[in-house]
Amino acid sequence: MPVVAIVGGTVHGVDSDREATVLVDDDTGLINDIIPGGAPDGAAEQVLDASGCVVVPGFVDLHSHLRQPGNEAAETIESGSRTAALGGYTALVAMPNTDPCMDSAAVINEVMALGRTALCEIKPSAAITIGREGETLAPMAELVDLGVRMFTDDGTGVQDDQLMRRALEYASSLAADDGTQIVLSQHCEVNALSHPGVMHEGAWSAKLGLAGQPSEAEELMVMRDIALSRLTGMNVHMQHLSTAGSVDMVRRAKEAGIPVTAEATPHHFCLTDAACASYDPVFKVHPPLRTDADVVAIRQGLADGTIDAVATDHAPHTPDSKELPFDQAPPGMLGLETAFALAVTELDLSLDRLVELFCSAPARIAGLDARHGGPLRVGRPANLAVVDLEHRWTVSGSEMASLSTNTPFEGRTVSGKVRHTIFNGEPVVVNSKAVR
Repeated sequence: MPVVAIVGGTVHGVDSDREATVLVDDDTGLINDIIPGGAPDGAAEQVLDASGCVVVPGFVDLHSHLRQPGNEAAETIESGSRTAALGGYTALVAMPNTDPCMDSAAVINEVMALGRTALCEIKPSAAITIGREGETLAPMAELVDLGVRMFTDDGTGVQDDQLMRRALEYASSLAADDGTQIVLSQHCEVNALSHPGVMHEGAWSAKLGLAGQPSEAEELMVMRDIALSRLTGMNVHMQHLSTAGSVDMVRRAKEAGIPVTAEATPHHFCLTDAACASYDPVFKVHPPLRTDADVVAIRQGLADGTIDAVATDHAPHTPDSKELPFDQAPPGMLGLETAFALAVTELDLSLDRLVELFCSAPARIAGLDARHGGPLRVGRPANLAVVDLEHRWTVSGSEMASLSTNTPFEGRTVSGKVRHTIFNGEPVVVNSKAVR
């Protein structure tokens, strides 16, 4: 007998988004039934009220820094999965810039083991090069056999053109047992142009006396990797696009049939480099916050399909590290609990498009679409989010489940609150509270 009934919500993608009850069997972790109206008497042991809410697939994040192993003071896999569940996520792709780096079977196995008790699925990515040092390719074949589907030197783009070509050709020769594609994901930044910049190079960096990173530092690598994708036929996923030029190049590449995909973050569609005027390191991030024109371009790319997914680039840091002077503080911002609400609040997009950006497209890119991203159908895994799109709330870093508090949206009022999250049939968030 199904144990959980989600009652009174509008179920996305079911008969033109009708009000229905979703019955979940938490023994199998599957959706048992979707029926009009309320649940029959005695049909469930636990009833979750979804009145006034939409029931959508659980969100999938292509870009989360969970800090474990090596920097557990900022975040752990457990705390990161809890903050993710509160944000409606049922799957995260964990970035490899841990200590030690996720470039070996031993570290990947450690992360997978830690993820087994998490409140959402933890899918580790692995480094393209050993130690993310850009010199020697990681043992991709061995890591693919362990279940890795995405490789990235995140935080450091692969600078050597020939090495990146070899990485793409190596990845093209690998076959996943489950048929999912192998994707190389790139932090697009030419170090020779970006260093020692700490914010966007422009009028604000000149006014503030801070070293800047020009847009071209990102755009040159986007251009190169589009060319390498065309040459090798391999997909390249562009992480956290931040400039209008990058969006335009990806748009034209897709029109030409080149197999590239891209993501953008909430901070790059909500904030500009003007935020750095306070010298508050909470606004320091790589790639940096850009101009108003860049924000407009990112929003247009999200609307027209040029940008495939919203990714958080969730990057927790301990308070003492973010209290350093702007040019010395580490880059990065929290994102998992606020991403969907910021999209609802700031982007003029349909629910269908939001589901594509947060659910189906990232699940497909990450090779997780057999379990996550929808559609909501009987027999599918019950990975769901129940969201009140009208609920207004105020962002507070201290009230988040992350071990860190470095949100750039402190005090901002947003719309869209996750009421329940169901992972593999288990309610892990009920009435906006994590249950474990």
